[in-house]
Amino acid sequence: MDNVPFQICKIGHVALYVSDIEQSTRFYRDILGFDISDVYHDDMMPGGAVFLRCNPDHHGIALFRATDAHPAGAGMHHMAFEVATLDDVVRARTHLRRHNVSIDFDGRRRAGVQIAVEFRDPDGHRLEIYWGIDQIPPGARPRPAHEWKGAVSLEAAIADPVAGQDTTLRDPGLLKT
Repeated sequence: MDNVPFQICKIGHVALYVSDIEQSTRFYRDILGFDISDVYHDDMMPGGAVFLRCNPDHHGIALFRATDAHPAGAGMHHMAFEVATLDDVVRARTHLRRHNVSIDFDGRRRAGVQIAVEFRDPDGHRLEIYWGIDQIPPGARPRPAHEWKGAVSLEAAIADPVAGQDTTLRDPGLLKT
């Protein structure tokens, strides 16, 4: 559409609720050939999580432990859409706000260090628009956890980038809108 001020480039990753993270990890790793990028243990997130990749993107699948509220196989944790620039993430947040879409989170999560805005569609599906996910070439190791730098706003993520992530906006006026 011409009135959308950003363009989604691809579906970036899907996060699923699973009943047994270890079993699902083995399936995606041993049967489908994914590599493990990072693991959240219970101390980072109740029930834990595993991030797996099939290309250089930090993760294409993320697995989260199912709960009574979010049973395995009955739904996804979230789906993410990649945009080409950090400016597009800021434009997306502005666009969502203008259309009265409630934003659940904006800033930088931990594993993968992508800068994102998270929100819900009319049916409550969690969606993410992101830029800057870590790339892990074949044979390389993911960024160590002590370099993740979570941030709870786009402004904070831009002001304090992780190593190797250029958070210079092409249009610095975007944050004023």
